[in-house]
Amino acid sequence: MPDPRPLEQFRLEETEAGYLITIQAKGGEPMAVEASPEQIDAIIDALDDLLSDDDLDFDEEEAEG
Repeated sequence: MPDPRPLEQFRLEETEAGYLITIQAKGGEPMAVEASPEQIDAIIDALDDLLSDDDLDFDEEEAEG
């Protein structure tokens, strides 16, 4: 797997079939993928879970500080 590069562009567009996600890394070519509404919901849930975990870690650090 190639080394990750910083995100340069993220675009989400609604289509008749669902959604079109365009992602581009710095210095790279844009990549477009189609996603169903269910897949978008799963992405949202995963991001929410990840960000909720980050909030919990931050709260714990504040309590210790």
